[in-house]
Parts: sequence; structure tokens; C-alpha cells
Amino acid sequence: EVPVGALYYDEGQVIAVSGNVSIANHDPSGHAEIDVLRKAAKIKKNHRTGGTLVVTLEPCVMCMGAIIQAGGHRLIFRAYDPRSGAAGSAFDLSNSSKLNHKVNVIGGVMESQCRELMQNFFKYRRKN
Repeated sequence: EVPVGALYYDEGQVIAVSGNVSIANHDPSGHAEIDVLRKAAKIKKNHRTGGTLVVTLEPCVMCMGAIIQAGGHRLIFRAYDPRSGAAGSAFDLSNSSKLNHKVNVIGGVMESQCRELMQNFFKYRRKN
């Protein structure tokens, strides 16, 4: 799995954590963001989770759509994804006037450490 992790918290409490499970679950939607939102919704017994999502990598279009649908109030991500990031890099769904919900985004927190983690992962993967 690509080393992406997600943590969801609300009112100062961690509600759910997850990592990518696409390969393990044979599920193209098994991104960490989607999985953690599913877990949080079950725990809160509400599809509108609100709260804050913290993620290793800027979410893709699919994940950003799920965050918006869940009514996420804030997104904090560690590293930008210039190829497919949908919170300001390649696209910006977080503040689209065409959508009925906006997400407060804080990006690039620990950018260099997370970028190095990703680069090392893919370097190792290409060798093996």
C-alpha cells in the first residue's frame, strides 16, 4: 500500500484512524481518507461527520468529494500532491463556488518529511 494515513477527530477526541487499504481489500476506493470517514460515520451514527481530518498526503478528487459530502469542517494534510491533489494543487474542490460546502484547508504541514517518506517508498518499490 502507498503509505498514506488518516486520522479523524472531533471536539478534541480522536474518533478513527486508518491507512490505505486499496490493495489489501481489492478496492479502488480504499484510500485512507475514505476508510477513516466510513469508520467515523459508523461510530458517530451519522454520515455527516463534520470534524477534522488529518492526512499524510493531499487528497485526490474522489477523497475530496467524500470529505465534502461528509461535511468535513477542516482538512489538514502533510504533503502536497501536484499531480492529483484536489485541495489546491492540481484542483481545488475545497472552495469551489459550484459546491454547497466549503472545507477549511491547511496544507504542507511537515511537507519535507512526508515527501521524503513517499520518495523513499517509491524508490524502494521500483527496485523490488
